[in-house]
Amino acid sequence: MARQLTRERLEPVPSPADEGLTRRAVLGATIGNMLEFYDFGTYSFFAIQIGQAFFPATDQFASLMLSLGTFGAGFVTRPIGSIVLGSYSDRVGRRPAMTASFAMMSVAVLLLAITPSYETIGFAAPLLAIFARLLQGFALGGEVGPTTAYLMEAAPAKARGLAVSFQPASQQVAATAGALVGEILSLTMTSEALNAYGWRIALLLGAVTLPFGLWLRSVLPETFLRPEAPVLVTRPVRRSPAARRIMSLGFVILASCTITTYVTGYMTTYALNTLHVSAPLAFGATLISNMAGIAAALLGGLLADRAGRRRIMIWPQAAALLMIYPVFLWIAESRSAFALLGGLGTLTLIGTVPYSAFYVSMAESLPRNIRGGAFGTTYAFAIGIFGGTAQLVVTWLIYLTGSALAPAWYMLFASAAGLFAMVMMPETAPLNFERNHRRTSVTARSPP
Repeated sequence: MARQLTRERLEPVPSPADEGLTRRAVLGATIGNMLEFYDFGTYSFFAIQIGQAFFPATDQFASLMLSLGTFGAGFVTRPIGSIVLGSYSDRVGRRPAMTASFAMMSVAVLLLAITPSYETIGFAAPLLAIFARLLQGFALGGEVGPTTAYLMEAAPAKARGLAVSFQPASQQVAATAGALVGEILSLTMTSEALNAYGWRIALLLGAVTLPFGLWLRSVLPETFLRPEAPVLVTRPVRRSPAARRIMSLGFVILASCTITTYVTGYMTTYALNTLHVSAPLAFGATLISNMAGIAAALLGGLLADRAGRRRIMIWPQAAALLMIYPVFLWIAESRSAFALLGGLGTLTLIGTVPYSAFYVSMAESLPRNIRGGAFGTTYAFAIGIFGGTAQLVVTWLIYLTGSALAPAWYMLFASAAGLFAMVMMPETAPLNFERNHRRTSVTARSPP
């Protein structure tokens, strides 16, 4: 095992001989992560259709709000899952926690896909849908912390940013797959068929891949129990004030990230309900935005390895903040395909870059023996509070004000708070920077 010196501690990382192991670990972790996020996120693309199936109402707005409320129910159990499975990963290992999370997600998505409609089984239909979402939330809450810790621990120090960037990138891949399925179904099915059973096809397509994902998780190499060289700093068992500060800043940044992500994910419903564009254009806008997010997530991780974590967080976040209102104004006034696709795609491309740098920065800032649980708990509480309510808040703001710019107001507030917290984050990259910003080498010190 080779050793690399970070700003805070000395940790063992895979040597060049372990690069094959690293690639296999990253592939296995991110494919499983992608499948889970596909199953969880597909609900938002078909919120209207699912609302009509499980929550029929005389008022279309009421039906949509009930459906979005059930989408939000999946966020209620995220913090519980993050605490239970995150702590489990810190005690037993990353692989068993990730495998358990994936198994629970498999059960939940199958239940949601095969539950009959309200017209068939009555009140039992929404109850089963809500239970499935609660189980999905628990599973996904226990996914992010262990997976992020796993990716960081499996990668060499010089490539941690890129390795960890596969976590947010795989989420974007999942969202892209969901949007692509929605686009294909909307082009090949009538609106009646899409409302009746098209959304079930989208969920079942994800369910088909679940056995492969479960097998892939079960054979991953474990990183948590890998033998380590002596460390320079003894890590505390309990969360130190420094760790709590990182978790607090991380909560704000993740809240900003999730509001932006879920408002962007809401654009399919927004384009259909508020802008009244065609279904193919609405799904196409989400598809383009998510493809831009994939590229931006990987780019952010690569740049974080080359230029450090803080500057790759701060400057793209500031640029995205300045772009939000003009982009939404352009979309709302023109309602053209070019504005919707180009504006949203560009905003996503710039606005997603900072979060890969943040993911690796927070993972590096947390002690290893609490990394999975602390990261996952911070993530889940931020997502649970702000992600689960983002689409409800935006729908309510549009309904209350009658303004198509309501999503921009919410995103502006969230992005400004995220930028402030990013400025307060420490630099954790295993690099030295001179005044002229040139990268210099870092040498490991032997423990005293």
